Amino acid sequence: MFTLAVDNTLKLALVDAKFATTYFDIVTKQRDYLSRWLIWPSHADSTEFFSDFITRSLIDYANGKSLVCAMIYEGELVGNVSFNAIDHTLKKVEIGYWLSCDFQGKGIVTRAVTKLIELAFTQYEMEKVEIAVAVNNTASRNVCERLGFSLEGVITCAENLNGKIVDHAIYGLKRGS
Repeated sequence: MFTLAVDNTLKLALVDAKFATTYFDIVTKQRDYLSRWLIWPSHADSTEFFSDFITRSLIDYANGKSLVCAMIYEGELVGNVSFNAIDHTLKKVEIGYWLSCDFQGKGIVTRAVTKLIELAFTQYEMEKVEIAVAVNNTASRNVCERLGFSLEGVITCAENLNGKIVDHAIYGLKRGS
């Protein structure tokens, strides 16, 4: 299994079938919290939901379309970080992430995204990293700004987030920035 050490407490691991139960446990306990900014938790009603997600993710990884990793903090699976899309033609990746509320405020997402940025620019030879964030998702916007991303614009009516239409702030970071 592909793993990437971020530091002494955090590593990224390519999604694996054995993670499905843990993902389901987190979402079962934190469905309302995760649904504030993510559309899929309301549909995650079984371990099979995550098994299917992992299978699709591994197929997309094999085809060079995405890279989905579990964030393992002090030996515990606490969330996901990914290249949701890898565009080889535009030399651009789109990053997404989610983190258990029990592990907020520890810099986990910032460190994980930093590692993926490094991977995008070195191993994947991308020219740009992009993150789309709901305009009112202050925590995620802070991650982008802390990491030096530029706000490139706002797309209005970008997503139906569990019955609420939200705008997306689009952040970009170019190689060498």
